[in-house]
Amino acid sequence: MKLSAALLLAAATGASAFAPSRPGAAVKSLSAATLEAPAAEAAAPAPAADVPASTPAAEMAVEKDWEVADFVKDSDRILPGRYNDLEKSIAVPFLDRPTALDGTHAGDYGFDPLGLSEKMDFYGMQESEVRHARLAMLAVVGWPMSELLAPQWMLQHGCAPSVLNGVNPVSFLAIAGLFGTAGFFEYKTSLRASMNTPMGKMHAKDMSAIWKYGVAGDYNWDPLNLYSSCGDDFKGRKGLRDVELSHGRVAMLGITYFALWEALTGHPIVENNMLFHPNALFPLLVAGYAGWSQIYEISPLDQYPIEVKYTNEGEMKLARLKKGVQDIADQVAESTTKSKATLDDLDARFGIFEAPKKAGDALRSTYKYW
Repeated sequence: MKLSAALLLAAATGASAFAPSRPGAAVKSLSAATLEAPAAEAAAPAPAADVPASTPAAEMAVEKDWEVADFVKDSDRILPGRYNDLEKSIAVPFLDRPTALDGTHAGDYGFDPLGLSEKMDFYGMQESEVRHARLAMLAVVGWPMSELLAPQWMLQHGCAPSVLNGVNPVSFLAIAGLFGTAGFFEYKTSLRASMNTPMGKMHAKDMSAIWKYGVAGDYNWDPLNLYSSCGDDFKGRKGLRDVELSHGRVAMLGITYFALWEALTGHPIVENNMLFHPNALFPLLVAGYAGWSQIYEISPLDQYPIEVKYTNEGEMKLARLKKGVQDIADQVAESTTKSKATLDDLDARFGIFEAPKKAGDALRSTYKYW
């Protein structure tokens, strides 16, 4: 009897193992002692699966933005490789573009003929350039202003005191104090940490795809809030840094020209200079350049050959200008011809061309000593 019961139980168990399972059916656990389900577990209902009954398709299709710490979208930051498709430098078209100068940083035009960007600390050189540019912009204004406004005892034969022009004792003390202040400022700020300032965090976000150093020359100083004047985004900020570096580079060239000119000629830069004394030459030059730029333009420096060509409407404007000048010349010629014909007619009638001579002869005839 026990043997037949065991055979029937084995057959039932084997058959249920190959039978398809029903979805949602609960699996019952059997007791090892009795091979039967416990009474409490058998009476308990199967737990329902924790799955929502239905999910609307519209809700599943909505894209949601999840905040991720320290994540910056590519559309909100500067991306490297702006000039990767250029083999030659923009500033020096006959030289290869330096690898480090890929258009990522402000003021990058590929000018590095000595390859310093690949030999020295790139960030350190950027910091040095920004500092020299800012000092040069101050100096290029202060140099001529001192020669125009300062008393003569502060100058060297009318020239601003400098290493090449020489200095007097008072000027030496002032220059030594200025250099001491600049040196102390350099010492205190050369290893400054700007990443925790508001402007530093903004720069870290802008440059997060490039490096972790932010932007060179960042002193978190913008009292007039001009940094966002070209746009309150990474493009506007980079554009304003481009403007600053462009002006600074021109200022560095200008202050070098001031020093060399005065050292070689011995005359102050403001002497007989059209930029510092009222004259008509400078406005005429500006007007001439403005007119020339309406007709002609220089081709991009990164394209060979570099040439002067018409602007979009330059040829039409030049033709219109020539026609206007020719019309004015024709009108003047026609008016001159008519005036001459009128004067000839009056001379034939009244002798107006000889009247002054006759009047002079008559006047001299009244006094025998003439």
